[in-house]
Amino acid sequence: MVTSIDDFSRRLLFAKFLEQESSWKHIQASQSTILTYGCPYQYYVDCHSIFRYVKGRDQLHYNFTKFTDDVDPQWKQVVEDDLKIKIIYALSPQAKGKVERPYRWLQDRVIRECVREDVKTITHAQRILDSVVYRYNYKQIHSTTGEIPNIRFQNALAAGKSLFRQFVIPKPFLLPKDIFCLRADRLVDNYRTVSFGSMKFKLNCPDGRISVNVRFLPIKDNFVELRFWLKDKLLDVRKVKKSDLKLSSFHL
Repeated sequence: MVTSIDDFSRRLLFAKFLEQESSWKHIQASQSTILTYGCPYQYYVDCHSIFRYVKGRDQLHYNFTKFTDDVDPQWKQVVEDDLKIKIIYALSPQAKGKVERPYRWLQDRVIRECVREDVKTITHAQRILDSVVYRYNYKQIHSTTGEIPNIRFQNALAAGKSLFRQFVIPKPFLLPKDIFCLRADRLVDNYRTVSFGSMKFKLNCPDGRISVNVRFLPIKDNFVELRFWLKDKLLDVRKVKKSDLKLSSFHL
């Protein structure tokens, strides 16, 4: 279960069951939250490898030159590099106590409802989760704040005390999918061709031996859209079958 909660109001902003956790799924979760509510002042997350690179844990071979936070995971590149949202890492489960208490309340009720209704599918479980989240956000008085989370959230917005800011696509990018995506740098050869996954693409670039940034994301019907950026210019857009691309290092 992937969730996001507003620290001030305790309103649950996102809650969804996933069959598999991945960087792409967390990027989608952040996209849903940010496009709906705006950019938060900061994200408070744990030290999972999706959020943070930790030396000695997230590498196959010991490397003295790469220390903790020297590598930016995909999710961090979206949130911190592009959107300029500050990230704070909880160094222990106890450090997230204020966040974990609502989650325990949520999990306890969702599990009991799933057992009661003999849930067999993730779709059925999601309907129960949505119902419990609605009750929590709109009906339940929070034991700490003494207010219903949604009312507290809306009052903060009305009083101009919210730390959420409007989402604006940062220049030079054109669309939200230029931000909420996976990305990788690739070197263009002397024939102005770049290799990505198992495929090669001819690009309309000024010269060879330059680096381009490939921003890519899954789209409907099992296709992947590739957007090739050279500094502040969109060079090309390609749509290819996911099965043809054969990206082994990314979970799409």
